[in-house]
Amino acid sequence: MIRKIIKIDENKCNGCGACAAACHEGAIEMINGKAVLTREDYCDGLGDCLPECPTGAISFEEREAPAYDEAAVLASKRKKMKEQDTVSHTGCPGTQVRRMAHPKTENSPSYMSAGTSQLRQWPCQIKLIPVNAPYFNGAKLLIAADCTAYAYANVHEDFMRGKVTLIGCPKLDAVDYCEKLTEIIRTNDIKSVTILRMEVPCCKGLEIAAKKALKESGKFIPWQTVTISIDGKILDN
Repeated sequence: MIRKIIKIDENKCNGCGACAAACHEGAIEMINGKAVLTREDYCDGLGDCLPECPTGAISFEEREAPAYDEAAVLASKRKKMKEQDTVSHTGCPGTQVRRMAHPKTENSPSYMSAGTSQLRQWPCQIKLIPVNAPYFNGAKLLIAADCTAYAYANVHEDFMRGKVTLIGCPKLDAVDYCEKLTEIIRTNDIKSVTILRMEVPCCKGLEIAAKKALKESGKFIPWQTVTISIDGKILDN
């Protein structure tokens, strides 16, 4: 059939992954550092990805393409969610769910808490963490880009303390975090969400996924975005 569908200009694509994160249907994947429309039948032609592309690499075209298959899209989403939770519950020690307790240092001198990890749970990678982990109930979420921990020296004290930390990189993982984040927020008693990202364009995909997850969860939860520069400074948003 002839219908409207997206077109990606590989020469303009900078590999930021923002379009893949914005595509809830999973039609776009990152392959060899470039965005690729891998499933034409997953593309609904609405173009949520267009405004997120910083280089104008995405446009519409009308051509012969398979019809949009909503049932296949929903089945694919359910499969991915099941696979993510299955990975999190395997016998691998690296994915075993754990809760860590740290001494309270709110009223202590800064030198007493210096060097103390504020990671409250394991695993912390978005891809590995189970949706129904017990530490989510009543939690404040920190959704952080991987690189922020290396760019910002005091990330544990200034951002991680008192929060459940989820980390990821949309460019390297080449997945849409939105579905999993939506389920985490929807099915648990989340108190607040802080999005910690780098200033580089590829980090926008993480922010997009988190914001859409908040919207699609159907809940009103306080949230904020903090952007870190590549030289380790907090930028005005």
